[in-house]
Amino acid sequence: MTDSMATITLHDARRAALENWLAQVLGATPHLEPVSSDASFRRYFRLIDTAGASLIAMDAPPEHEDTAQFLAVAKLMQGAGVHVPAVHAAAPAAGFALLSDLGTRTYLDAIDDDNADVLIDDALNSLVRWQCATQPGRLPPYDEAVLRRELALFPDWYVARHLGRRLTPGQSHSWARVCAALVRLARAQPQVYVHRDFILRNLMVSTPCPGVIDFQDALIGPIAYDVLTLFRDAFYRCGEARIAHGVAHYLELARAAKLPVPATGDEFLRWFDLIGVQRHLKVIGIFARLAYRDRKPRYLAEIPRFLGYLRDIAPRYSETDTLVPLLDTLEGDTRCAR
Repeated sequence: MTDSMATITLHDARRAALENWLAQVLGATPHLEPVSSDASFRRYFRLIDTAGASLIAMDAPPEHEDTAQFLAVAKLMQGAGVHVPAVHAAAPAAGFALLSDLGTRTYLDAIDDDNADVLIDDALNSLVRWQCATQPGRLPPYDEAVLRRELALFPDWYVARHLGRRLTPGQSHSWARVCAALVRLARAQPQVYVHRDFILRNLMVSTPCPGVIDFQDALIGPIAYDVLTLFRDAFYRCGEARIAHGVAHYLELARAAKLPVPATGDEFLRWFDLIGVQRHLKVIGIFARLAYRDRKPRYLAEIPRFLGYLRDIAPRYSETDTLVPLLDTLEGDTRCAR
């Protein structure tokens, strides 16, 4: 049996188990319509219950996904006044949950020049509520071990697997210097609740707006992180003027809410840019891993956007100014080898 056949068989078995669980919860076997799958192992299905309400069933294989953590973060976000799916029923050990339906339109689907300011303003207000709700110890920390594990994805999957290169001793020294600086700078920022993927695809056009999804990996981490993910999205290029306006507006909201942001916009922009370098390196590594390990090659097409972010931002700061020469060398050598 091939890996793809095994995956299909596993999915079919889990779908049958999900249908059986839903029949017990709802009193009738529902008809499931696939809604989406994402970069994780989770799947979602839309169904109509016996009262005619649209609901979402989540299938999160417990060997890969932590449904209990999903439920815990959902409760925290709801308590913070963030609009997340309501949980109608759950079986964490089995990896199943029945959720309210936040609709079919993501910010990524809906955003255009006419509505972008309104949508982003709603997202920033939601984000500030989430950050203001931070309580120490309620979520794991975005600590050095997590940051370094994420950064390691870049040499392991993008450099070694995608480019087919190994770092030389000199390149390894340069890379270690950059990583040490990025970890130190991330930990030096004020630490708040962090969604970790606060991107347009994870924000739903709903009432109230936005509905927030895909939050299960939340941690307590750098205050600029989610602002960065909103404006430097994996799947949408936001103009620099809109970024500057949006960051300035975030700072107004954050200061009014007494969040620990710096007195000057320039200092926050430094936080924003440098945590962005860390995230862009991580995402490049993740997308390469998705392509080669998880057989989702479509993610390779997104990597150039993040390389572009790095080329724009890294040279501005002494901590990261060696990154672009390193990229030039690795990619140049690879092009020559090909």
